[in-house]
Amino acid sequence: MLDSLGKHVLLFGTILSCIVPASLEAQQDAQIIRVIGKVLDEREQPISNTIIVNRRTKTGGFGKPDGTFSVECLKSDSLTVTSLGYFTRTVCFDDSTVKDVYRITTYLEQRTYRLAQVEVFAARDLEKIQEDIKKLGYREEDYMLSGINAAMSPITFLYQQFSRKEQSKRLVAQLENEDMKRELLKELFNHYVDYHIIELSDEDFDAFIDYINVTDEFLIQSSQYDFLIYVKDRFADFRIQKRRKGLGEEDFQYDQD
Repeated sequence: MLDSLGKHVLLFGTILSCIVPASLEAQQDAQIIRVIGKVLDEREQPISNTIIVNRRTKTGGFGKPDGTFSVECLKSDSLTVTSLGYFTRTVCFDDSTVKDVYRITTYLEQRTYRLAQVEVFAARDLEKIQEDIKKLGYREEDYMLSGINAAMSPITFLYQQFSRKEQSKRLVAQLENEDMKRELLKELFNHYVDYHIIELSDEDFDAFIDYINVTDEFLIQSSQYDFLIYVKDRFADFRIQKRRKGLGEEDFQYDQD
């Protein structure tokens, strides 16, 4: 009887010894930590315009011009660190000593491109694209006759409002502004694709731009990070809608599967 009881106690102890470490490990994985980092190139120079993305949540933020960044995440999360012109580096702390704050220095390797004899233009960084976004915004008064007082010259005022020439000038200005906005969005989304924030094929860029239908005002007033999060959320909806459009009637005939 004692031998049997002893075996049961030993078995229970063995099971408990397996459960307790697993429970502790789960708690450690769920621990929220702060990562304070600095991103340098191979010459020990800080890299600006870095983007840090949490691979689990698909959210991210921008590093500072001096190459530093600070983010909160779970200890089990993996972070990707990248910048235009550099390879992506993934960092994680799953196997590290448990603590609340981790201070790291991450080095990014510069991409090198070997091409035939072609003319290559360096891609612009996010700040320059943002500067051009700030210049967007079609103003109707810029394309109308100036210095006209409607009360003093009602005929000229009405002509200005309804003449085909003035309408044509305004329409051209609107179209030019829309074309510029579309090209800036394509350029910006190419960066987001490079940073693995969204996944757009070449033929999907125009469709996605039409889908989000972002206004000049929102583009101009949003911070880079706010707009990035907005685009990421809208891309999730876009992908679902695209998948639904790709389903045929047979995909919903479950009784015939």
